[in-house]
Amino acid sequence: MLVHKLGFAALAAALLAAAALAQDHVHHGEDAAAADGIRLSPELRQLLTREMLAIQDGMQALVPAIAAGHWVEIAEIGRKIHDSYILRQEMSAAQLEELHHALPADFVEMDHSFHHAAGMLAHAAEQKNADVVGFYFFKLNQGCVSCHTKFASGKFPGLARSGEHEGHP
Repeated sequence: MLVHKLGFAALAAALLAAAALAQDHVHHGEDAAAADGIRLSPELRQLLTREMLAIQDGMQALVPAIAAGHWVEIAEIGRKIHDSYILRQEMSAAQLEELHHALPADFVEMDHSFHHAAGMLAHAAEQKNADVVGFYFFKLNQGCVSCHTKFASGKFPGLARSGEHEGHP
């Protein structure tokens, strides 16, 4: 069960890692991951940043694939996102343990929902159901925005919530 949860946590950690890397430049070497209360080793942060970039590429590739009804391509991208692209193949047991201790429960929960939406998108593409594919693409994008809003507003200041909007989606 721990490995299953950590597999889900891997993608969520990728979102944090991308934000942390970008914040490193903004804060001139400050440990950006620590700024969010989450500390990751440089090696893990680098691996997770690669993961985040792969997810970004997948999300961008989905737009024309969905518009053209390229069902096989959509399903393949959905499965790759669901399966965490790189992380399950390249993370050591020690890195998985590091993630387990570093990530907050709500981060892991958001990641679980993201993976579920990716799997459902792949399934809908296999069924050639454009409406459901569109819905799950929306859910994936919404998952990105929600996570960036909560855990990476330094990287994505346009998503930072003002005090009067806190607590509302």
